[in-house]
Amino acid sequence: MPTLIRWREGRAEPVEDAFTDVADDQELATGDVIISLTRFQADGDRLIHEGRKVGVRLTSEEEVEALTYDLPRIAVVALEFPKYRDGRPYTNARLLRERFGFKGEVRAVGDVLREQAGFMVRCGFDAFEPADGANSQEWDAAARRYRHVYQRAADTRIPAFVERRS
Repeated sequence: MPTLIRWREGRAEPVEDAFTDVADDQELATGDVIISLTRFQADGDRLIHEGRKVGVRLTSEEEVEALTYDLPRIAVVALEFPKYRDGRPYTNARLLRERFGFKGEVRAVGDVLREQAGFMVRCGFDAFEPADGANSQEWDAAARRYRHVYQRAADTRIPAFVERRS
C-alpha cells in the first residue's frame, strides 16, 4: 500500500488511506474505493447508492469535465501523473478547485515526486502518494521551500508583486 500524505491546515501529515484503489480488471473490494472513469460511468451510481464513498481516478488524457455532473457525489478525484513532467494533472486540479468548486480530496498519484510538492499544493492537490518514498516531513519541507510566489493560484498565497505594493 502506498504512503498517503495529506495537506491539512498548511502542513503535510501521514494518514491511513481509507480507500482501496481497484483496477478495471479486479473485483470490486468492499468499502470505499477509487476506480477509473470508465468503471465509474458503469458502476458509480450503484456504488454510491450502496452507501460507499467513491473516488475516481483520471489519467492525463481524460478530461475533468467528464465528472462535472457527478462531482458533488464523489469523495476523491485521483489525478494520475504518468511522468513527473506531465503538467495536465496540475491543470485538472486547478479546474476542479476554481472552476468547479470541488471540495473533496484531490489526490496526486503515479510519478509524484517531492520536488513537485509546492506546485501541487498551489494548484489544489491536498493528498499525495509519493513515488520517491518521501515521508510527510520531507513533503512538508519541499512544499514550503520558497517563501515568495510570483502568480496567483488555487491556494491563498499572495504573489510577490502584491506584497511589494503594500
